[in-house]
Amino acid sequence: MNKNRLPIIVGLFLGLAGIMHFANPSFFNDIVPPWLPPSREFWTYISGIAELATAALLLRPTTRRAGGIAAFLLFIAVYPANLYMTWDWRNEAASQQFISWARLPFQFLFIWAAWSIIQSHSADDRPAMPGDVA
Repeated sequence: MNKNRLPIIVGLFLGLAGIMHFANPSFFNDIVPPWLPPSREFWTYISGIAELATAALLLRPTTRRAGGIAAFLLFIAVYPANLYMTWDWRNEAASQQFISWARLPFQFLFIWAAWSIIQSHSADDRPAMPGDVA
């Protein structure tokens, strides 16, 4: 895949997900483990902001490596919500259980995508700076 296409795809996905944190916060509130202080709403909005900021980094060519690093860390940080959702939905309908279980390995695809972005936008790809030795 073109090294510029993956950051755009992940960036658009994160941008949409970030918007959804504000458009439909109740879904996200419900998958935040309730024991996390200060509140479920706090984590919903903070993760939405993080997703929007990461999307912006990924969509801008000069910040794609930083966006890849941010996405990699973000995808790891939100994994506990996916685990909690699977546990919390254990008595729900089979279709909901399927969704919660499917999210677990799917998250690793996102982690891999972020890692691929980091690797394809290495520090070696940055433009030469004044004072760099050739």
